[in-house]
Amino acid sequence: MTHFKIATFNANSIRIRLDQILSWIVEHEIDVVCVQETKVQDGSFPTESIEAAGHHVTFSGQKSHAGVATLSRKAPEKVQAGFDDGSDPARLLYACIDGLHIVNSYVPQGRAPDHAEFQHKLNWFAQIHEWFDTHFTPEDPLIWLGDLNVATEDIDVHDPKGLRNHVDFHPDAQAALEEVREWGFVDCFRLHHPDEPNQFTYWDYRARNPIERNIGWRIDHIWATEPLAEKCTSSWIDVDARRAERPSDHTFLVAEFDL
Repeated sequence: MTHFKIATFNANSIRIRLDQILSWIVEHEIDVVCVQETKVQDGSFPTESIEAAGHHVTFSGQKSHAGVATLSRKAPEKVQAGFDDGSDPARLLYACIDGLHIVNSYVPQGRAPDHAEFQHKLNWFAQIHEWFDTHFTPEDPLIWLGDLNVATEDIDVHDPKGLRNHVDFHPDAQAALEEVREWGFVDCFRLHHPDEPNQFTYWDYRARNPIERNIGWRIDHIWATEPLAEKCTSSWIDVDARRAERPSDHTFLVAEFDL
């Protein structure tokens, strides 16, 4: 039996947070970390620094926003950026690592409920649902993780009443994501913390003392197919990493498995 740790982290610029990411991996003995919002074109990605630290890395990015990267102890056996038609390579990165199918996603935020980008967000969930159905079954060892830009329950936000129609807490976005979950995923964090409120992965820079006041959201997720979720031994959020010098507005979410 092997103990396996996987994490997701919206870095809000991997170049700014690279030292934090690399030291955090060592401190917590992480096998795979999936990063979103790398905000760097592929030609400028810090590959050498990551490989010098002993990690394999796959990535797909663009200038200024979005971008995804997967750092791993073991080399991936297969990689795909974007959907089958080549769309959204800076938001979807698949890697098969040691027999595990790992899908790293940065879901579109949606801007506003009446904006075309919000409909794009809903369509994006429908597209990845179809993609999962094309390539996998719910019996496969599959992990879907990343910044999914949806808080799924009232306990996942600091003010459920006031935030009800926010694009990341909108009933339509929740319903679209729920349809994907029903394909065959289990929320690893809620598996171990089913009713625990105020467990957040994101705190807005613009809020005053957001950590101390816990003005946050749980919009980063690690989901696994049921056979894999049965092997999930714990899941936790590293709030202390959000208190680091020059932090991202998100922090690390971890799931651990005995495989």
